[in-house]
Amino acid sequence: MKFIENTSIDPHYNLAFEEYVFKKLDYDEEFVLLWRNGPSIIVGKNQNTVEEINMEYVKNNNINVVRRVTGGGAVYHDLGNLNFSFIVKSGSNEKIDFKTYNIPIINALGKIGVNCELSGRNDLVIDGKKFSGIAQSINKQRVLNHGTLLFDSKLDTLSKVLNVKRDKIESKGVKSVSSRVTNIKPYVNDDIDVLEFKQVLLRNIFEYFNQPIEVFELSNNDKNNIQKMVDERYGTWEWNYGRSPKFNYKGYGRFAGGCVEAKLQVENGFIESCKIYGDFFGKSDVKELEHRLQGVRYDEDEVKNAFKDISVEEYLGRISKEEFFQCLFN
Repeated sequence: MKFIENTSIDPHYNLAFEEYVFKKLDYDEEFVLLWRNGPSIIVGKNQNTVEEINMEYVKNNNINVVRRVTGGGAVYHDLGNLNFSFIVKSGSNEKIDFKTYNIPIINALGKIGVNCELSGRNDLVIDGKKFSGIAQSINKQRVLNHGTLLFDSKLDTLSKVLNVKRDKIESKGVKSVSSRVTNIKPYVNDDIDVLEFKQVLLRNIFEYFNQPIEVFELSNNDKNNIQKMVDERYGTWEWNYGRSPKFNYKGYGRFAGGCVEAKLQVENGFIESCKIYGDFFGKSDVKELEHRLQGVRYDEDEVKNAFKDISVEEYLGRISKEEFFQCLFN
């Protein structure tokens, strides 16, 4: 495993940087990244951006909004937050597994006095309060496992920038976003800042893998290619927001595997267009499911017949075909 230093705090560049390492660098190598963003909201691959953020607050406070290539929900980043990325070989295991690559994070935090654990699908918690959200993607037998670590973030801002769906709050049995999250710093034995924490974490990660810290340097060509990704995708409105489709049916459901929202345009009894959003973790592009629904009669038996030969879980992770149909016909 090799470490790639990235001192940029521009989220457009950093998300492009991460994807480039994930999809373009030597597949025989494994990498770890530790990086920070300026104030920003990072939305999941399958989310409807305008419904996830507090648009007025975001505009008034010049907060960046950038879409990532992994599933899951929207998260807030600032300079008090440290992001980690493990880019490793998946081997024969092509299932989304959050535990394997987060043990070194949990162990490292334990060494500085922080007792934490993996909770639910993809959260790390201290005393039941979330300080890390984790997401994952698989591409050509390679895994990107990345997450946030709220070390000393502005939690009051976090509670203002995101529009958290009411059922998600109620399912946790709490009254607000801020009551469900915490920073790491109050639990750390020593008085360190986020950059010192970064170095502690880096050392402990490589100790866990019983390796010396080896640094990998990007070439000028690599850096130019990353900037090209920023210019063509990560810096564009189309990627980060996208156009919300016209629709005359909207279905929503929250399940153990995450939430799903389906928007359908139905004309003369047939589905003309479809858009599927959510914080689920699937391996394949959900656009294939959307395309499968186009031209199908909006009838439960007809839709079920259109999906009889495919695995919905391939696209929606732990959300079953029956649960997906509930969203389409509830």
